[in-house]
Formats: sequence, structure tokens, C-alpha cells
Amino acid sequence: MSGGAYYPSYKDLDPFVDVPRLRSLDGYIRERLERRLGEARDLAFFTGPFLLDASAPSLPGSRLVYLSRSKHEENYYDLDRPEVWEPSEETGEFSDLMDFIATLPFKQTARMIIMYDDSGRAVTAHRDHDSQDLCHEFIWFRTSLYKPFYMLNPGTGEKLYVASHAAWFDTVNQYHGADASGGLSFSIRVDGVFTDEFRSQIPFPRQGRAAAPSLWARPN
Repeated sequence: MSGGAYYPSYKDLDPFVDVPRLRSLDGYIRERLERRLGEARDLAFFTGPFLLDASAPSLPGSRLVYLSRSKHEENYYDLDRPEVWEPSEETGEFSDLMDFIATLPFKQTARMIIMYDDSGRAVTAHRDHDSQDLCHEFIWFRTSLYKPFYMLNPGTGEKLYVASHAAWFDTVNQYHGADASGGLSFSIRVDGVFTDEFRSQIPFPRQGRAAAPSLWARPN
């Protein structure tokens, strides 16, 4: 990991998004997700193999609504490549959410997903991948602060709960997960290419680019 990065950490992106507009989408998204409950069309969320506890479930119970779909066999390392992704049929169902996504600081978007769980089950602490020099440009966001989502320092076990509606974080050098909350819970993640203006504020390191969100989050 790069010098100057610290864990657990996340970059609060609330100053860069329209939080009141995001919060106003809560009922809208919730209603549409409730219509999908009990149907088999949404894939189960897979944490991947990088678990803090190898015996913990890699299929914690959450499901995914894809707002864009890969033109090829899905590859996790292609999440931020706009040329690989195209809008899905679900964009019409979630058109107001798509209008909000269009206001985010992306030059182009790639993978876009809604992660939801009808029972608010815990999400196993995991890392997304193990490539130190791969830094996905993404915004994770939610319409409320209902679900206890956290970053975890694997060395100390310290948890830092996300207190913002929108965040960017290092998915390689720290684990992340969620405590159980009970009831329907959801969040959205959009990957892509940040705008040049937004990128200019990010302290990308020469090596270990995955640490960029943590470097940016470091207090002055």
C-alpha cells in the first residue's frame, strides 16, 4: 500500500452529489425493488474469494439489479471500461435513478448496479480484488443511512462505519461489509471514468493506485 494511506477509511463524496435529490429517491427505488421480491430474475450478489473469514458465506443473500450489462462475459477487472457496458432493460424501470446518475461526476459510466436485500442480512467482510495498481473509479451511494456499512482494517480489526450518503473507498487494502439491519436495504454502485475536473482533485499515487481513495480521505 502507498505511503500516506491509512485504514480503515473512505472518501466522503456527499459534497460532490445532490444529497437532497438522492434522498428523495428512497421511496421510488424501494417501491420498485419490492415489486421484484420473490422473483428469480435478479442474480445473487457474490462477494468473491477474498473473504476476511474463509468460512463465511460468499453468497450472503443480497441480489443485484443491473442497470447496465457487459457485452462480453463479465470480468471484474472491466468494471470501469465504458466500451464494455451498455444500458440494460431495467433503466426504464429506474428512469429517475438514471437521471440522478447522469448528474454524477463521470465522463462516462460503465457497470451500474443496485444491491438489495429484502431481509437486510449482513454482508460478509471482503475485498473486491487483489491488484494493487488497479483503482476502479466508482461512487457507492444510498438514499438513506439505514444500513450499517463499514470499512475494516485487516491488521487491527478496527471498523469504520460510513456516515455519508455517497463514498469512494479502497477495495483492495481493506475489507468492507455490512452488519445486519433487518428489512429491505439497498445501495447503488456506479463505475466508470471520472471527469477530468473531478480527477484533478484525487492524489493518485505512482504505484499502488488502489490506495488513492484512502490517500484522498487522509486528514490534512
